[in-house]
Amino acid sequence: MTDILVVEDNLEMATLLCDFLEAEGYSAKHCADGESALCAFDKDGARLVILDIMLPGLDGFGVCRKIRETANTPIIIVSAKTEKDDKLNGLILGADDYIEKPYDIDILLAKIKGIFTRRYQSDVISDGFLKIDKSKRIAFKENTPLDLTQKEFDLLLLLAENSGKTLSKDYLFNQIWGFDSFSEPQTLTVHIKWLRQKIEADPKKPKHIVTVWGVGYRYER
Repeated sequence: MTDILVVEDNLEMATLLCDFLEAEGYSAKHCADGESALCAFDKDGARLVILDIMLPGLDGFGVCRKIRETANTPIIIVSAKTEKDDKLNGLILGADDYIEKPYDIDILLAKIKGIFTRRYQSDVISDGFLKIDKSKRIAFKENTPLDLTQKEFDLLLLLAENSGKTLSKDYLFNQIWGFDSFSEPQTLTVHIKWLRQKIEADPKKPKHIVTVWGVGYRYER
């Protein structure tokens, strides 16, 4: 997974920003338009998206809206559009912050560092029912260790990290098995069934890994 996806049509600005990010230890990927950004996000994911608004084709508002349909990945809008309505629109669509161009690179880097610290510093997710240790790759159900395969663990972690959010089947499949995987999409359904057998009191009436018909799945605490 890429640390930061930079969506910016100004190549010089994007290159400079990616250089700064990589100097800070982040992996960065650049896309110059909205459509390619969504393809990159679906294929590789990202821990954070830095998003321009004025893009060729699908604009940044459209990109933000599409990402929010499937993921709660942090989004920072960086734009020369400084009107109040533009800022409100970006925040209403789900952006975590809205920064005006030209911006101070040190301020942007500080905001990025703050997001990564709050969102990703902890290696343990715990909600009273499940406890997942990301670094040790161990999961517990009410303090009882779960016997999970690698893919089961990855799938459970992705669902738990997006607790309360409905994730589409395509997004889950691409994130866990990869866009170019030779596995069949039915593999996801099978793994969901196996996870339910391991964490649900009644796998036939799941309360934690919930099916959202026609869309995908959602983890509920």
